[in-house]
Amino acid sequence: MKRIAVFRNGSASDGKLVAVTDSATLQDILFEANKKLGSDAKVLYTPQGATLDDVLLIRDDDVYYISAGEPFKKPGSVSGSEPHVDVTKKFIKGHERKMSGTTSACHSSEWVTLNVGGKIFTTTRSTLTQQDSASMLARMFGDEKTVTWHSSVDESGAYLIDRSPRYFEPILNYLRHGQLVLDKDINPQGVLEEARFFGLTSLMDTLEEIIEKNQVPDDRTPITRRELVLRLLSTPTNKELRCQGMNFTGANLSKLDLRYINFKYAILKDANLAGANLSYCNFERADLNKTVLDSANLLGVKMLCANLEGASLRGCNFEDPAGSRANLEGALMKNVNLEGSQLAGVNLRVATLKNANLQNCDLRGAVLAGADLENCDLSGCDLQEANLRGANLKGAAFELMLNPLHMAQAVR
Repeated sequence: MKRIAVFRNGSASDGKLVAVTDSATLQDILFEANKKLGSDAKVLYTPQGATLDDVLLIRDDDVYYISAGEPFKKPGSVSGSEPHVDVTKKFIKGHERKMSGTTSACHSSEWVTLNVGGKIFTTTRSTLTQQDSASMLARMFGDEKTVTWHSSVDESGAYLIDRSPRYFEPILNYLRHGQLVLDKDINPQGVLEEARFFGLTSLMDTLEEIIEKNQVPDDRTPITRRELVLRLLSTPTNKELRCQGMNFTGANLSKLDLRYINFKYAILKDANLAGANLSYCNFERADLNKTVLDSANLLGVKMLCANLEGASLRGCNFEDPAGSRANLEGALMKNVNLEGSQLAGVNLRVATLKNANLQNCDLRGAVLAGADLENCDLSGCDLQEANLRGANLKGAAFELMLNPLHMAQAVR
């Protein structure tokens, strides 16, 4: 909490103390000032005549003059009032003894004017030195014994600093009240460069955190269902939608029409594609680990060397009556669940199907040559004319087959 002294506009006597809490607004301060001074003020002026428009600029033991809207009047201009400087000194001395450890009020000699890149700023030496005693500003405007940096002055006596005024302003406000406030049109990177120049370490850390949070996510950030739908809507139906190498980890893409999309090298780990139409999509070398594809349409799909380990493909349809066969050659399909799927004519050559559930699948004319079918459950399957030459059938279950399996189908 802070406290300020308030006087009537133009008066330097009969001031009142007003408490300023951390959550107070300008309206709260004006209300308290009006109540204590019996006025109807709407504006707060500083001793220099500037209008106070931000409660964050208030410092402990500041002096302000209240006005109902009339222009600023120099303190002491009202009859019977004392000179402003004397009253300010009295106010400070009256409370200095009650405030152990607080900064003494700024005298006129403490005020300094800066010319930063052609723009004039007025502040106090304590503002420039207290936040970071090791900064360049502290070395420029500290005590005479500690000043190690000197700057040229312009014709009015303002200290010349050849930096950007646009990015210096939020730094000065930070030095005033200890909080960084950036307008929407201010680039934090520009403020960071100024903070580095002035050697403000604490502010540099804050700005680096802001910049890191505002960075645009890279391509590894998973794409959501909404983002993919927007891509679909913006892509003409006669053009291929390229999603090659993109990350869809954990995305819910169920029941979407995703035909002909290029998912080559894409990451679809733990994604939900249940009921989706994926006909003629290219999933070559894509990561579909533990993906849910139950009841999906997979006509003519390409899944060469794709990772489908632990995926669920129950009741999927791979069979294309027109003859365009799905290609899963070399796919990693350990522990996959294909129960009840239509796989007639599918190319599963040298695919790894160890411990897979293929119960009641239609595998008529499927190519399983060289496939690893160890411990697979092929109960109730239709393997008519399927090619199993060179396949690893160790521990495979062939119970309740619709058609008997001929040795010729499994002999090299």
